[in-house]
Amino acid sequence: MKALWVIVVGLFVSGGSAVAQTPAPQTAAPQTAAPRTPTVENGTLDVRPLTGALDRELDALIAATTDPMWVGYAVATNPRGGDSSCWSSRDGFARHVGSVDSARDRPVKLEGSDTLYVLYRVADRRVDRIQFSTPECPLDAGGLKVSWLTGVSAAASLDWLTRFTGGEAARRLQNQAVVAIALHADPPALDRLLSLARTGKDARVRGDALFWVAQRAGAKAMEAVSNAIDNDPDTEVKKKAVFALSQMPKDEGVPKMIDVARTNQNREVRRQAMFWLGQSGDPRALKFFEDILRN
Repeated sequence: MKALWVIVVGLFVSGGSAVAQTPAPQTAAPQTAAPRTPTVENGTLDVRPLTGALDRELDALIAATTDPMWVGYAVATNPRGGDSSCWSSRDGFARHVGSVDSARDRPVKLEGSDTLYVLYRVADRRVDRIQFSTPECPLDAGGLKVSWLTGVSAAASLDWLTRFTGGEAARRLQNQAVVAIALHADPPALDRLLSLARTGKDARVRGDALFWVAQRAGAKAMEAVSNAIDNDPDTEVKKKAVFALSQMPKDEGVPKMIDVARTNQNREVRRQAMFWLGQSGDPRALKFFEDILRN
């Protein structure tokens, strides 16, 4: 996804000193799957299997909660190739640089993690925060209980997250829910994003969904982004759709941005297209500007 994990959350911290590599053994041990249960520090972990519908079980758990706690589960995500560091939505996907000894003890996942931990902070009988992380991160629960559900399907997770994208949800929850949906590897996640981009009740949710739709690229993504530019009633959503074009592969995004800059009836949308064309560094964009200046 073009390292746009960083853009959405805001801050990417890379670095750390180089670590000397020990010689590889003659026969490498087979790589094991990412753990589906987290390591919890500074808190208690209660693991239980999901026995019914996820929404009913979570609703019941939230309704019975008197003290703040966390609830979470694991789903599949698309591996981020070459990145074996732990990341989370709380720390801006910052890299955690450990000691030389700990780095040697931990195998490097060349294909990145294929597991996403989705967590909800519950207080006052409601969800007040959504976070996500990879299994490489131990979870500091801040002294709170973590209730962990196993056997949660991607479809059930997507259904549950979608309830936080409505206009009645707090803006922070809306954004966190859309990002969590986008990080699901399940193909229906794209359909959910497309639906939010087209029919989301809140303009900001439609804009958030468009951003992530663009990361998937392809015909469906272009159709959704183009539809937003042409038909969404909110100018800010149209502008976000143009930005989404700038994040698509250039052979898809640049020609469409040029068309928008030439023909769109909304002046702000045309200006947005010109701005991102100027940032693209694409020869076709330069030719477009040359034609405007000469004519």
